[in-house]
Amino acid sequence: MALAVTSSSSSTAISKGLQHGSFRLLSDRPKPRTHGLNYSQRRFSVKALHAEPKRNDSIVPLAATIVAPESAEVVEKVEVEVEEENFEQLAKELENASPLEVMDKALEKFGNDIAIAFSGAEDVALIEYAHLTGRPFRVFSLDTGRLNPETYQFFDTVEKHYGIRIEYMFPDAVEVQALVRSKGLFSFYEDGHQECCRVRKVRPLRRALKGLRAWITGQRKDQSPGTRSEIPVVQVDPVFEGMDGGIGSLVKWNPVANVQGQDIWKFLRAMDVPVNTLHSQGYISIGCEPCTRSVLPGQHEREGRWWWEDAKAKECGLHKGNIKEENVDGNGNGAVHANGTAIVPDIFNTQNLVTLNRTGIENLARLEDRKEPWIVVLYAPWCQFCQAMEASYVELAEKLAGSGVKVGKFRADGDQKEYAQRELQLGSFPTILFFPKHSSRPIKYPSENRDVDSLMAFVNALR
Repeated sequence: MALAVTSSSSSTAISKGLQHGSFRLLSDRPKPRTHGLNYSQRRFSVKALHAEPKRNDSIVPLAATIVAPESAEVVEKVEVEVEEENFEQLAKELENASPLEVMDKALEKFGNDIAIAFSGAEDVALIEYAHLTGRPFRVFSLDTGRLNPETYQFFDTVEKHYGIRIEYMFPDAVEVQALVRSKGLFSFYEDGHQECCRVRKVRPLRRALKGLRAWITGQRKDQSPGTRSEIPVVQVDPVFEGMDGGIGSLVKWNPVANVQGQDIWKFLRAMDVPVNTLHSQGYISIGCEPCTRSVLPGQHEREGRWWWEDAKAKECGLHKGNIKEENVDGNGNGAVHANGTAIVPDIFNTQNLVTLNRTGIENLARLEDRKEPWIVVLYAPWCQFCQAMEASYVELAEKLAGSGVKVGKFRADGDQKEYAQRELQLGSFPTILFFPKHSSRPIKYPSENRDVDSLMAFVNALR
């Protein structure tokens, strides 16, 4: 395997016991500890760490993607006993550990069979932590072919800064060709991002992970409240398989799970770590160029990803194990009873606001000469972006009470979603429509500024 390896000389920085924000750097690498867990023993036949001969710096595919010729030199295998831990218990014990301690534990346990997944964003912090441990480490990245130029430049900067070679994984050319020829370059704007992500990201990742026993991600609980709020610092991967195959053959480490985004940035600045220049242009969460945009002050970072889709769909498939199937219905519409009805409390509750059912919204849309104009929000109560604008929309309803403008809401998820997409311009939640007094066609609110002043300006410009 091509190794992104470093023999860090940063022990000086570690020995100072640098502390910044919520980050505590260890004074020394922690000694192996026994966690008092229930172990079951099994034996693996694995190559000894560093057993491979020295290579040049050229990038080669992961071992999982190549087949060695029969005449190739056979590397002597060393029988080692691997302790199969209760990782749920280990996660509890590491819950309050610093990211550096978690990283060190991950690298100590898995050696050459673990790698950092690097997206080219603020997850560069993972590489800095690995560098600070002083242990060898590997880094891989998924090159989808649709990344921003700034991200490619950043990859090069990171390689030079740390003296490593990133292991790039690429999508299958035949699969990409078939997708583009049949559906075009931007089909994800019309039928969702999942198919494109599956071809360009998920399948290459699956190949990469088949050459590992563990991987390290930059997931944080505050990144996506709808899908990442409960991620532990270490877990058995619920979706992907490792080199030994089968469920439970891959361990997933999330060293910064409990760290706030602002503290990540304090750490990066304190350590003078290079960052993607897109961050200075308003990008927080960075993915492929067509599916990523900058966000406005106050917007959640994930609003810059797949902004035309539902909040609940904002996982590309790399971490879809975060979405608990028992809490969503078949359409990804949030928590449900056995009979399919939502158990999430309703929102936008005020006497100044009219709740429209399917018949009500159909009649409103059909009228060509209304007695008064309407502003209506199409929403789903489980959507965190709808929840975030609840206070401003309720205040808007109070301000417009008695003004001649009706304020309404229509729940457009579940069985109503297809109709709302077809007839009411629903793209993502929330969608806000203004129904003018003398026009049958509603006007869609184009901005993501959902404060009461912006919404009032929209109403005043049209009524």
